[in-house]
Amino acid sequence: MTDSQARCWADMPALIAGVQAIGDEIGLPFVAAQADLGDPEPMADRDGSPYAETSFRWIDPDYAYWRDRKLALHVAFLTAARLVAEPFFYSDGRLGSWRATGLLDAVDCQQTKDTPNFGEAIIAPVHLPRGLVGAVFWCSREPVGVEALFARHAGRLHDLALRLVATHNEARGRPRNATVPQTLTRREVQCLRWAAAGKTDGEIGIILSLSVSTVRFHLRNAAAKLGATGRAQSIQLAAGLGFVGARA
Repeated sequence: MTDSQARCWADMPALIAGVQAIGDEIGLPFVAAQADLGDPEPMADRDGSPYAETSFRWIDPDYAYWRDRKLALHVAFLTAARLVAEPFFYSDGRLGSWRATGLLDAVDCQQTKDTPNFGEAIIAPVHLPRGLVGAVFWCSREPVGVEALFARHAGRLHDLALRLVATHNEARGRPRNATVPQTLTRREVQCLRWAAAGKTDGEIGIILSLSVSTVRFHLRNAAAKLGATGRAQSIQLAAGLGFVGARA
């Protein structure tokens, strides 16, 4: 274990307590958190005990939701957390945020609306480089005027969620094998951008006036610098690090 990991594990109890305390303070006392939505294992302490058992309270104390490995695939809040990077709230079957967005409007919350004893919620997604997405959820059993709570507290909640998720992932050494990438050249970035747009090596060569072998040379070099093992992972990592933009 590195020194940074040890320091992060030491910081986790205070962060966990802070996340629970703000939920109690604002009337959203039921908390769930996951540092990596792609990980079927629940967010846990250094000894492997899930925080859902040891630290956070849930609306139904008899429902061990963290044991359901399919949960991340069908819960509306988790779908929304993958789509937007800013906090949002849930109330009466709908999602809202600081701004209007069709992405949240399109998420089906009927299952949540039909869940007994579920009131309202604020959700803070955390999008980290290299495609890692986590989230923290603060919920109530009854309506509590969540839209007004969101207007007052969303910034604080998002800050706490970011610190919790980033610290926990650092403590666990996630993402694995992450290194500081070397600087990509202009040609490497251009080839990656066109590859992300679905172009073949031959098509990229025509667009950039390069031979196919030169395009492949640049893509191989970019993959090595990013620590990627193939074309798809190169594009994913380049996008997560900001080398490939949304227009690609």
